[in-house]
Amino acid sequence: MTSAPAALRDDELLIERIFDAPLALVWRLWESRDHMIRWWGPEMFTCLELDWALTPGRPWRAMMASRQFERKISRMGGVIREVEKHKRIVFTFAWDENSGRDMDTIITVTFSEKNGRTTQTFHQTPFSSIEMRDSHVGGWTSLINKQQVYFENLAIAESKGLRV
Repeated sequence: MTSAPAALRDDELLIERIFDAPLALVWRLWESRDHMIRWWGPEMFTCLELDWALTPGRPWRAMMASRQFERKISRMGGVIREVEKHKRIVFTFAWDENSGRDMDTIITVTFSEKNGRTTQTFHQTPFSSIEMRDSHVGGWTSLINKQQVYFENLAIAESKGLRV
């Protein structure tokens, strides 16, 4: 499920998704670089490099490639700003110069759990224009689609007693 509230400003992007997976697992898959590299980036992209650790003040970097999108290599990064375990992650995001750089944005991802299902809310702001914001909607929605498949499949495995 994806939704956006009516009060959203033009320079904000908001995506909410409910995963059929417990919060402890969803959090662990954000915490683990080895898991995150498997779902980071939109569908049709492969994350080639990921330097990620949930430590406030620590820079992060990623690189991804896609044959379907002009054989493009995209690089991005930022800084982890805040981490509140099982509650929220705040980090900056910016494309590198040759990957579509416009301006730094702040991403806040919040988490809540009800009946063994996790609601993840993804918020990004500010954008320099509505067009720039809209250019991010498809990519983040696609990344979250990858998360959903990955998270829910691992939840099935763990429900069968496998530790992943």
